[in-house]
Amino acid sequence: MNVHDRSTLSSSAPASEGIAFRLNGANVHLSDAPDTRLSEALRGSLSATGTKIGCDAGDCGACTVLIDGAQACACLTPIGQVEGREIITVEGLAQDTLGSALQKAFHAHGAAQCGICTPGMLMAGYDLLKRSPQPDEAETQDALGGVLCRCTGYLKIVEAVRDAHLFIEPAPIAPAASSASVGARMTRLDGEPKVTGTEIYGADAAPVDALWLRAVRCPHPRARFTLGDLDAFVASHPGLVRIFTGKDVPGENSFGIYPHLKDQPVFSTSETRYRGECVLAIVGEKDAVEAIRLDEFPIAWEALPPMVGVKAALGESAFILHDFAPDNVLTRGRVERGDVEAGFAQAAHVTAGSFETGFVEHAYIEPEAGYARRVGDTIEVFACTQAPYMDRDEVARVLGLKLEDVRIIPSACGGGFGGKLDVSLQPMLAVAAWVLDRPVRCVFGRIESMISSTKRHPSSIEARAACDAQGRLVAFAMEGDFDTGAYSSWGPTVAGRVPVHATGPYKVPNVCNLSRAVYTNGPPAGAFRGFGVPQAAIAQESLFDDLATAAGLDRLEFRLINAIRAGDTTPTGQVLQASAGLAECLEKLKPHWQALLADAAAFNAGEGRTRRGVGIGCMWYGIGNTGMSNPSTMRITLDSTGQLTFWNGAVDIGQGSTTVLTQIAADALGLPVEAFTLVIGDTFKTFDAGKTSASRQTFVSGRASEAAAAALRSEILRLTNAGPTAALKLAGTQLLVEENGVIARIDLAALPAKADGIVLEGIGSFDPPTVPLDEKGQGIPYATYGFAAQIASLDVDLDLGTIKLNRIVAAHDVGRAINPMLVEGQIHGGIAQGIGLALLEEYLPGRTENLHDYLIPTAGDVPPIEIILVEDAEPLGPSGAKGIGEPALVPTAPAILGAIRHATGVTPRQVPVLPHRLWELLRAKDSGDMDIGDRNIGEETQP
Repeated sequence: MNVHDRSTLSSSAPASEGIAFRLNGANVHLSDAPDTRLSEALRGSLSATGTKIGCDAGDCGACTVLIDGAQACACLTPIGQVEGREIITVEGLAQDTLGSALQKAFHAHGAAQCGICTPGMLMAGYDLLKRSPQPDEAETQDALGGVLCRCTGYLKIVEAVRDAHLFIEPAPIAPAASSASVGARMTRLDGEPKVTGTEIYGADAAPVDALWLRAVRCPHPRARFTLGDLDAFVASHPGLVRIFTGKDVPGENSFGIYPHLKDQPVFSTSETRYRGECVLAIVGEKDAVEAIRLDEFPIAWEALPPMVGVKAALGESAFILHDFAPDNVLTRGRVERGDVEAGFAQAAHVTAGSFETGFVEHAYIEPEAGYARRVGDTIEVFACTQAPYMDRDEVARVLGLKLEDVRIIPSACGGGFGGKLDVSLQPMLAVAAWVLDRPVRCVFGRIESMISSTKRHPSSIEARAACDAQGRLVAFAMEGDFDTGAYSSWGPTVAGRVPVHATGPYKVPNVCNLSRAVYTNGPPAGAFRGFGVPQAAIAQESLFDDLATAAGLDRLEFRLINAIRAGDTTPTGQVLQASAGLAECLEKLKPHWQALLADAAAFNAGEGRTRRGVGIGCMWYGIGNTGMSNPSTMRITLDSTGQLTFWNGAVDIGQGSTTVLTQIAADALGLPVEAFTLVIGDTFKTFDAGKTSASRQTFVSGRASEAAAAALRSEILRLTNAGPTAALKLAGTQLLVEENGVIARIDLAALPAKADGIVLEGIGSFDPPTVPLDEKGQGIPYATYGFAAQIASLDVDLDLGTIKLNRIVAAHDVGRAINPMLVEGQIHGGIAQGIGLALLEEYLPGRTENLHDYLIPTAGDVPPIEIILVEDAEPLGPSGAKGIGEPALVPTAPAILGAIRHATGVTPRQVPVLPHRLWELLRAKDSGDMDIGDRNIGEETQP
């Protein structure tokens, strides 16, 4: 089947007598065709949208339901097979005491982050608990093994399933230890809809009269195409309404992240640059649109030779992909300080290496979905996104409208990790809905999502590092090429961020870091949890292991000696004023490090084909944009009825910002979290809080939330002439202000009200202080940094090249943990993605475009993780907080690679370290044919 052709999935004729079964205890009767997928029937005919569709192939498990008490993938089950059977979905769990207890356990443990996999996880867990009410860890991992999660790292899900029996009886309400919200392990404010199946994602809602949009995409990495008579094709296919091409775009047929780089077309014209590029959109009734066979469609393709990879794009035979980049280099980055060559010349120990990483897929379980509709002279787009205001700007440009005429309403977002920062279906939907004046919806399938969306940048890094005889770093140099694919996306951000971070969180006096983002005919590479820093950290941490060995130092001690601290100067010339907690992270890890090394030595003392190793990786990560404005604005209001509303433009993609920002606001205002009504993300109702990326929302939007709450509190205190220690209480339309036993009352209903009923408001903004980098990369790129160190213990099968992770210990300086439970969840999830980067994940266009061939970690792949939270407060942050989203991932792969080296004596310098690659390195070592790039200076002896 052509991966772009859904015609083979169209339904056969309806069943003559219908199909009857029981759904969540009720009798239902369907007239759908017997070969209709149960998932489609549940969501469409029965409006049971709690069951999610992530792949339509049985790979992700998001659609898991119980059929006669056993879990099954609804996407693989034709409804003809459920005649007379009993089906339970997430909507029916609360009817059963055990099911309800499981939902409560998920909520209490923070086991739902983005929530898109949660219904499937709940059903798989419920299936297990019906058979084994108090399962052990292995049983639980096995039962959940068919359901993928990209956010949580699985550990809190496993804990929730195992603890479900504790929630069967109502838990006694314990007295609150503190009235403060900040620092509390508070459950998610948006958590209950996720565990009950009532949360609304992009594919869960649309106007009933919405037309269906299907994109036609290029099946080649580079091609020319010609179109036939599209009007005749539409006329000959009843149910089709129109086919949209580039000439139908009312405004500009292009989009892109940077104002000067709108290089990607909404609909390509004449020549495509990557496999999966959109050339047109078919719009009509759903059945008619999906029945179209692409081999009958009037389009002719002429495949052209592509440039695959950076070497091809920079080679002598390269052609120009974009006229404005004649050398195919999109942009360059540089950080230069000191005299790097003099540093190398005077060093006692020098090492060098070449490192390669490939495309990595975001693999969020929710494919892109949404709808658009024209409302008078405005356009409204409802879709999954990480950046509603950026979406607004792009849609306005494509339609030729003013910004205020575009409304973006974010749906719940089923995972993003940077992949939903770029627009995807929003411009297409907006064009179709605007031109037709009809609502239009679209839902990407799994393959379409993977071939069309951005990826982590592949990298080719050449790096050198040097230290003196005592192990103190004296020089570091890097040249890194990053494959940005066919279009720019976030390529400039990656090329700019990497040189700043490439030395790692260490003091290095002499530095020269250079980067290039290079156009190729690969898929566009964009933002993915770290903006290139994970790739650079793999190289830098590996070289520092080399230097530690050469200097005769323990690897942790080497890092502790060189750890950057408050008062030190970074390679950009920035003096860190505060909150540089790497040294404390390392000190906290010391006992774990020593115990794991001793364990490995004891294990390896025996004979056998399995060897144990322990590795360490450190990181730093600048919070927010690099050397540019990065503002957020928040608003909190009280109306005449006593409703307290938090107008929050920050989109929560699972990381917990909705809860964390409200906790911050609650403490700053002096009212409980429960008092707030929340409005999230709607561009017609909120201020711009900036994109949800770069680990910025807690730090930047948290500070803005704190300021908004403080402004509202200040106005309340002014009205009552109260001092800063006064306590507030909201009782209907009465706002009580108590100070020194005296209570003042504000009758909100009596205050002058605006047209919307608002009587009091506080608005707060924050833009972190930064200084743009100059031509040598000198400046203040970030106002604050996150720091972390992680240890990995693993076993390697020397005969097979397979790896089993035993344990990870992670110490993270978060400034202040606003909500420790949510911080832990972010660390678990980041580590899981780091495991995938190190050991599993490799996106190959045309080969790994689904969740069967593209492997992400499952519940059984994530080992026990111990988390140590270090709180080195950031003075600029809300209550001292920084960010955690990206820092959680960065050190994991370096720690794993260091552990592989410790176990085997070889250093993988290409990730992922798939078994065949490690096997080849081991065989080369045994035969003495190891390339110098794989051999360690001062080769380590085995423990």
